[in-house]
Amino acid sequence: MFKYAHLQPSVPVAVVKEILLNLPAEEVVLKCRLVCREWKMLVDSQSHWRGRCRREGIEPHNTSRAPADWQRFYFLRKKQRNLLKNPKAEEKLNGWEIVHNGGDGWAEEGSRVPLFENTVTKCFITSYMLCLKQQIIDLKKEGYSPAIMDQWQPNIKISDWYTPRCDCGCYYKIFVRLLGQNKEELRTFHDKVVFPQWNDEQWCHMTHVLKNYGPGVRFIQFIHGGKDTQYWKGWYGIRLTNSSVEICLEDGS
Repeated sequence: MFKYAHLQPSVPVAVVKEILLNLPAEEVVLKCRLVCREWKMLVDSQSHWRGRCRREGIEPHNTSRAPADWQRFYFLRKKQRNLLKNPKAEEKLNGWEIVHNGGDGWAEEGSRVPLFENTVTKCFITSYMLCLKQQIIDLKKEGYSPAIMDQWQPNIKISDWYTPRCDCGCYYKIFVRLLGQNKEELRTFHDKVVFPQWNDEQWCHMTHVLKNYGPGVRFIQFIHGGKDTQYWKGWYGIRLTNSSVEICLEDGS
């Protein structure tokens, strides 16, 4: 007894290509490429992922240089976003875990100095004893599977904005740790900047890219903060806002 499917003529390749382009990308990779050798070749082809990028308007920042791997480019650009919650103090301290709450503790206020033409209007402020806050990012929950992190090891771009008060000395600290499955430390980055009293009170931008960190990264711990150095009651310490952690491509796009 013959199955009906055996009597059907083979589906033209152009039709199969169109079907694959209209299915969710994850389903194409996890299911469709396992159907047969021909489908696997189509799914693994650069033309399939280049076509997906074109249809969804996903383009390289540098259009004169095509990505070496269109599949990697598609998935990383599709997922790319700031993984930190409430980075601009718009929801007070929601999303952040307080590590140290020294002096009068963490608070938030309107930015004293404009940032990005006043598109960022609020900031976190610190006091006269050490103030630190953190977020721990679960990469799997954010859509970055162990396979992506272990095989591709995409760059992890850290960014932060901070400013002192003009009338009070202070310092800024940041720690970023890449953690394994059991929260063991695999890689770390830290920095500290000290400001004197009577400074120009301008926003400073900290940026750092973690790369070639090896397999096993499952969490990112982002900690930052600081304090004033005059020990004045109130909130004369470092101001922070617009922090970000992004998983990005090798060229930072």
